Amino acid sequence: MIERICGIIGSLMVAIFVLGLAESISSGFAGFWGGLPFWIICLTILPLVFYDLWDSCMRKKPSD
Repeated sequence: MIERICGIIGSLMVAIFVLGLAESISSGFAGFWGGLPFWIICLTILPLVFYDLWDSCMRKKPSD
């Protein structure tokens, strides 16, 4: 149970940080087109973070 709670909190903190960073890059000096590659990377990597959370904490494994 502790592993699930910590995993969810950690994943949400990573998502908030990365999306906030992407938003600040896009609204700042780089502009939308300068920040677009970072947005693409973020939206590609964040599903992998949440899949890893699901795979390691939520999914029922045959050994359980």
